[in-house]
Amino acid sequence: MNKTSIAACARHFVDAACLVGSVALTSAPALAHGGHDVAAMDHARHGAMAAVAGSADYKRSQRTYEAIPDVVLVDADARPVRLRALLADSGPVMLNFIFTTCTTICPVMSAVFADVRTRLGDESGNLRMVSISIDPENDTPAQLGAYAKKFGGDAHWTLLTGRAQDVAAVQRAFDSYDSDKMNHRPLTLLRAAPGRQWVRIDGFATADQLAGEYRSAMTP
Repeated sequence: MNKTSIAACARHFVDAACLVGSVALTSAPALAHGGHDVAAMDHARHGAMAAVAGSADYKRSQRTYEAIPDVVLVDADARPVRLRALLADSGPVMLNFIFTTCTTICPVMSAVFADVRTRLGDESGNLRMVSISIDPENDTPAQLGAYAKKFGGDAHWTLLTGRAQDVAAVQRAFDSYDSDKMNHRPLTLLRAAPGRQWVRIDGFATADQLAGEYRSAMTP
């Protein structure tokens, strides 16, 4: 799937099932593979949450996250990245949590992420997109690189993995931890600049909605 197709799906993800082969948004998802139906078993709860994607509904709140752990994660090029320093950069940041083998909500969130900067155009400035894998034991840098390529990631989108305990610490810091990756919920975090509050977006938001939240956050 090319970048244009993904962006089109993100713009209209009321019909998010158009992400053929990447996402199955049904209340009881099943994927056809080699002529066999692969039951979604562990993905059943995850798929049920994905079914609400069509509503493009989300809850917005403002939070202060002061205890971001000073952990060292690894990017898609296998380079160490000190998360606290990355988030302390002077520019705005938009952050979410995904894992590369997810076939339900993660492809939708990633397609939307990939489209946000396009929607913002020149307004995007130095907006940094950050996605942190919640399956670090399986998501290697190489897998993150392939995932980013599939969704048209560029130099402004940093995908990170690392030690399981470090990723869990980051999730806890952002009040998003669940011991079962299949239970993770759609969440986007946006911060205009260091020292400013984070805008927390629980639920699915379209690229246009995230662009709107970004514009509001950047308003002094």
